[in-house]
Amino acid sequence: MLKEFKEFALRGNVIDLAIGVVIGAAFNAIVSSLVADVFMPIIGILTGGLDFSKLGYKFGEAVIAYGKFIQAIFIFIITAFALFLFVKGINALRRKEEKKPADAPAPPPADIQLLTEIRDLLKSQNITKP
Repeated sequence: MLKEFKEFALRGNVIDLAIGVVIGAAFNAIVSSLVADVFMPIIGILTGGLDFSKLGYKFGEAVIAYGKFIQAIFIFIITAFALFLFVKGINALRRKEEKKPADAPAPPPADIQLLTEIRDLLKSQNITKP
């Protein structure tokens, strides 16, 4: 069982997935900072200094924090747009890579070239069998 787990854990797909999760978490931190530290203050200025995260209704002890919900929607939209731009860039690179002409195949060895020439010469002489 330990051997099977080792084979599973060290398989390329699992390692790729782990790397993707770590990079995704780092990307999330970047986008969250972009939203919280850049876009939300700009939106706050445009709305007259309104801080969405402090908006809410208080019902006794309970608070409905709809401002945090609005901020989460902004974070989602900006994150989705950032991912869209990232995927669009990756796809453009892939298309560019696919458009590159394939390397010319290596010429056949000299003996194969010679045999091909002999065959073509025999065909051109139109030799018929008796």
